[in-house]
Amino acid sequence: MKLHSINAGYFKLDGGAMFGVVPKSIWNKTNPADENNMINMAMRCLLVEYGDRLVLIDNGIGDKQDAKFFGYYFLHGDDSLEKSLSKAGFGIDQITDVFLSHLHFDHCGGSIKRKKDGNGYEPTFPNAVYWSNEDHWKWATQPNAREKASFLKENILPIQESGQLKFTNDGTELFPGFKVRYFNGHTDAMMIPHIDYKGKTVVYMADLLPTTGHIPVPYVMAYDTRPLLTLDEKANFMEVASNNNYVLFLEHDPINECCSVMKTEKGFKLDQSFSLDSI
Repeated sequence: MKLHSINAGYFKLDGGAMFGVVPKSIWNKTNPADENNMINMAMRCLLVEYGDRLVLIDNGIGDKQDAKFFGYYFLHGDDSLEKSLSKAGFGIDQITDVFLSHLHFDHCGGSIKRKKDGNGYEPTFPNAVYWSNEDHWKWATQPNAREKASFLKENILPIQESGQLKFTNDGTELFPGFKVRYFNGHTDAMMIPHIDYKGKTVVYMADLLPTTGHIPVPYVMAYDTRPLLTLDEKANFMEVASNNNYVLFLEHDPINECCSVMKTEKGFKLDQSFSLDSI
């Protein structure tokens, strides 16, 4: 098995929304805001090379939305999903599996592209199985009012229409060494992969831990649908992660690719930050 970090670009989100009730005077030290109170966010995907399979975990925001939509999120930088895959030595057509942690637009937007003639949509990855789960799929396709703006039907429905959609379950292995775990605080049945790699457990954190600035358990996003549940899930996960020296692969941290955490008398703190290649 080999893991590759794939950068699908950068965007910005409101710092207050990203840290909920935590005061700006605190979070601004780790995640500095611009003049619009926006903080920089990566869209860092993970490519898992396993035998003849190439599994891409999440795929960024995509490029099919209009200028008004992108104007809200300040996309910037030269990185893109296709460029990063090419840099790693792979092409779009080689991806065999697309694993979607959840179906918010900044995690699954790259799944679907506009057809060349501009009429309708088609899968970006023509030879891939797209993995979600039945609970989250229902949650996303019948969205509540709070999350409706994050579940864009053009990102989601064409996956099913293509016939490339498959469901997995909590606790199962997509393949040996790649275990799926559900977390329900951020959104219903978000899938967090736990990957056995070089004698360590690498965990793709998605929105359970967006950045190293979110390591303290009470630092929970306002985007979370069940924040009290997130607190419990996060505290339990951090306990296991610190005890077992998990490698936490950070999807949204613009600076830190991976980190480990440690438990102190005052709670959980950053232990080390490092690159995936340094493992």
